[in-house]
Amino acid sequence: MPVYVYRAKGPDGKESKGEITAKNEMEAKTQLIRQRLTILSLEPKKEESKTLGGIAAFFKPRVNQQALTVFSRQFATMINAGLSLVRALDILAEQSEDKLLKAAIAEVKKDVEGGKSLSAALSKHRHIFSDLYISMVKAGEIGGMLDEVLDRLANFMEKDFQLKKKVQSAMTYPAMILFLAIGIVIFLVTYILPTFVNLFKEMDVKLPLLTQVLISVVEALKNPIVVVGLIVVLIFAGVGLGVWYQTPVGRKQIDLVKLNIPVFGLLNKKVAVSRFARTLGTLLSSGVSLMASLEIVAQVSGNAVIGSAIDSVRARLREGESLSGPLSETGIFPPMVTQMIAVGEETGNLDTMLNKIADFYDTEVEYTLSSLTSLIEPIMIVGMGGIVGFIVLAVFMPLYQLITASF
Repeated sequence: MPVYVYRAKGPDGKESKGEITAKNEMEAKTQLIRQRLTILSLEPKKEESKTLGGIAAFFKPRVNQQALTVFSRQFATMINAGLSLVRALDILAEQSEDKLLKAAIAEVKKDVEGGKSLSAALSKHRHIFSDLYISMVKAGEIGGMLDEVLDRLANFMEKDFQLKKKVQSAMTYPAMILFLAIGIVIFLVTYILPTFVNLFKEMDVKLPLLTQVLISVVEALKNPIVVVGLIVVLIFAGVGLGVWYQTPVGRKQIDLVKLNIPVFGLLNKKVAVSRFARTLGTLLSSGVSLMASLEIVAQVSGNAVIGSAIDSVRARLREGESLSGPLSETGIFPPMVTQMIAVGEETGNLDTMLNKIADFYDTEVEYTLSSLTSLIEPIMIVGMGGIVGFIVLAVFMPLYQLITASF
């Protein structure tokens, strides 16, 4: 949705600036008026250059997800204990170790003191608090169960964080083995093989094809122009791919590859289904409407293909259809998921059923990661063995020819 930059005065006469997300300018004005703000200026936010914006976003400091989870958990406990919002925020700002989060909490406290609702104050810091977070807090304020909603948010973030860590830790060992293998090959090509290459050049024998290929590779890697050129090409390819990913078409195509790539595609799909079910279930159980929940889920899905599919489901829901039918037609969600969602709709326990689906797929992700790790190890061993075998054959075949020729 479009983002608007506003300048306004509060009930106390103090001027404030911020950003607000709305479908159009009229809706943005309505949201600001509901916050008892007098609008001084309102205009659409200017978009950054895709390239510069992507690079800036990459290097922009971010709040640690664990720190945000702890903040939510402690905030819920304090509200449940009867502390006022301002007092709770004051305590949390003092004890937070994350500097970015500390500054944001202090600003939120000032806005709440000035008469703003908590959700409106949080919405000024969308680089820290996601649309999911803000919408759930807003629903908690309306329903009078802010402490319960904050507790659910903490549970959601803990499980989401655990899922990410499981994937990262499972990929750490194969990545280390890969880098070690690359390092060994570079060492052999740089320090060991040049000695043999010089020896082969002095030999008065016809060199085998494998040896000729090895000599060509070593000679190329000794040439600074070739090495620098290869590095420059790789850098430009990486930057170009990153810039293309910032475009709607590029993002959609790359995300589609992520879901269909052999071996890893299945893992990506299971992680996406788990995230979808967990996010939607958490929003619904917090009192957010189904249409608003799906809009948020589409934005935070992390995959353009899934986000687009959810948007198409929302369009079908406006026409009066159920959730399970359009979801099954997207071809992304497994039959078991859509059938469980259908049961949840029929029984009126959709949020509970979605959380069960998320728990099931979290377990599935663990099994898939274990299988993937077991599969990657022999593949890497075979690949490394092939490289070493090629080098050994390329080195010893000419020596064998020389030895046999001398007898």
